[in-house]
Amino acid sequence: MTRARKSATRASERGDQPRPNQIIAALPKVDRNRLLGQCELVHLNFAQVLCTVGDSTRYAYFPTDSFVSLLARLDDHHELEVGMAGDEGMLGIHLVLGLPRAPLRAIVQGGGSALRIEARALLLELKRCPALNRRMLRYASVLMEQRAISMACLRYHEIGPRLSRWLLMSQDRAHADTLPVTQQCLAAMLGVRRVGVTTAAGHLQQQGLITYHRGRLTVLDRPALEMAACGCYAADLTVYSDTMDAKAPPTSRRPR
Repeated sequence: MTRARKSATRASERGDQPRPNQIIAALPKVDRNRLLGQCELVHLNFAQVLCTVGDSTRYAYFPTDSFVSLLARLDDHHELEVGMAGDEGMLGIHLVLGLPRAPLRAIVQGGGSALRIEARALLLELKRCPALNRRMLRYASVLMEQRAISMACLRYHEIGPRLSRWLLMSQDRAHADTLPVTQQCLAAMLGVRRVGVTTAAGHLQQQGLITYHRGRLTVLDRPALEMAACGCYAADLTVYSDTMDAKAPPTSRRPR
C-alpha cells in the first residue's frame, strides 16, 4: 500500500478526513476501508483536464474537496456542460456500465483533493462489494436523470435563472462562497454567448446577489440566489436524495 493510500485509510479510520466522498462514506466500514486501501489521495488543479472523449480510462476519481465539470463535445469549437461531480459523486461511472472509454470530457472546475483509484481495482471492488455496486448503479441513474433535467433547462429556461442554478451547484461542491471563474468559462458551461452571461451576471450583481472581480465570483446572498434560480436546481437535489436514499440533499449545505 502506498503512503498516500495508507494516509487515506488512516484518515477515514480517525474520522478526520475534512469532507469525505459521500458514496464511499455510505459504505459499511469494512468495505469502505478496503476501498480506501485501493485509493490514493491526489490534488486536482483548477482547469486540469482529467479525460477527453474516447480516452481509455485508467482511473476513476471520488472528489472530496474538488469538483469536476462534465462536457459533451458538439463540434470542434463547441462544448456544453452536461453535469458536475463533487463529493456527492464520482468521475468514471461509465466503468460500472462496462464502458472502458470516456464518453465525455472532464475538466476540474474547483481545485482540491480527490481519491483516485485504478480502473481495474475499482472493477474488482465492484465484484466483491455488493453495497458499492448498488450505490454506483444508483448514482448512474442520478446522472441520467440530472442530464435530462439539464437538457430541458437548456431548452426552456432563460440565461439568468440557469446562471443562478450553475452558481448554486458550483458553490455546493466547492463548499465556499468564492469561485474562480471567467465569463468566457461561464458562457462555455451554459452554452451561450459571452454577452449573454455578462448581462445576466450584471443583473445578479446589481441586485446584490453576487460580486465579480478579476476572475473571482463571490456569492453574497445565497437565499436570494436560490429564489433567482430555475426549479431545476431543486429538482436535481430531489433526484439525488430520493435515488441515493440520502437523509438530506447533499448539496443543500451552506458553505462554511
